[in-house]
Amino acid sequence: MSLSERAPAPDTAPGLTAVTGEGDQYLTFVLGKEEYGVPILAVQSIQGYREVTPIPNTPAHVLGVINLRGAVVPVLDLRRQFELPAQFGPTTVIIIVRPDEACERVVGLVVDAVSDVYRLRREGIQPPPEFGGQIDAACLQGLVPVDGKMIVLLELNALIGQQASAASVAASLLHPQDSHLPG
Repeated sequence: MSLSERAPAPDTAPGLTAVTGEGDQYLTFVLGKEEYGVPILAVQSIQGYREVTPIPNTPAHVLGVINLRGAVVPVLDLRRQFELPAQFGPTTVIIIVRPDEACERVVGLVVDAVSDVYRLRREGIQPPPEFGGQIDAACLQGLVPVDGKMIVLLELNALIGQQASAASVAASLLHPQDSHLPG
């Protein structure tokens, strides 16, 4: 049996595939020429890209906030966070994630495009390599080869960290009437 399995399904969105077999499901997305994945259980929704309300004094990759069904949601641009040039196109989306099931905080991640859904076996996920302090490997859950390419699995809690909290605090200061901020 392979480390990952996927099978085409006519009732899924274009570019996505249904998963079969054993293992945890991951939604993968594209940034530049690389493919990244997050646990599908953390994904709340996928939104078409729309204008974001900027928040002053936040890191460059914190684009600001959006109103999602009455909740103020911080939005992070993963291209900027990974030091890629900012770029928005027709397939750019915001993936709304909840990093931890026990946490009420949700965050939007701007990515180039959604790619696939894979079911990955834990034993097939390789630990991130040592980078000697140049790269914070804490945001990497691991790497997995699938269909001749390498998918980088992200650790959402470490990836989002303080940036989303800073945006949430700034948003609450700008909009104090929104006392139901996620986070």
